[in-house]
Amino acid sequence: MTRTTAARRTTAAALLLTAPLLTAACEGDVGLSETGRPTATSTGTQHADLSALRIAPEGKGTGYKRDKFGTRWKDTDHNGCDQRNDVLARDLTAVARKGRCVVLSGRLHDPYSGKDITFAKKDAAEVQIDHVYPLALAWRMGASRWSEDQRERFANDHSNLLAVWGVPNRQKSDSGPGEWKPQKAFQCSYAGKYIAVAKKYSLPVTRADHDALQTFLGRC
Repeated sequence: MTRTTAARRTTAAALLLTAPLLTAACEGDVGLSETGRPTATSTGTQHADLSALRIAPEGKGTGYKRDKFGTRWKDTDHNGCDQRNDVLARDLTAVARKGRCVVLSGRLHDPYSGKDITFAKKDAAEVQIDHVYPLALAWRMGASRWSEDQRERFANDHSNLLAVWGVPNRQKSDSGPGEWKPQKAFQCSYAGKYIAVAKKYSLPVTRADHDALQTFLGRC
């Protein structure tokens, strides 16, 4: 066998081995795991999960208060650090801490706007922790009938929390995807995260939110 022939066979074998990986990468989309890092997720699965969500009209917000969702940033995963510091440590880079838990500074690439933000604890409002599926919206969509423990778990669930720049977070407020949307580059991941949370807690979505999420999945 000549060196040229051997090289060709080696190349062909390598292509056969990598083809399934390349196909999987093309067929999947990019979502966010509970660690906040991109993961390859089946677009078909996300569409199926979206289709399975119940569509319901938005209820009234009568009786909603933030404290209806329990202790803010409770250490629900019992790792000794509150959820806010957990999420900051997860989503920021170049993190500096005081002790084991308190995040003093870091850098955030804001998923909602694409802007790079410098976080410092002395100006903590610059980076906020957002509920992807907003608490007030969840209340209007059925969480008002949950137990207090379930609402507290929802409010402190890492899968529904994201460190973001304060400006778009204030703009988003308690809006669903039918009323507010992040930058196009993040819409696929945002949709995947929103759908996963709605599925996990059996929360319905409005028709407008469903249609917007479907559009966002089209960017995957």
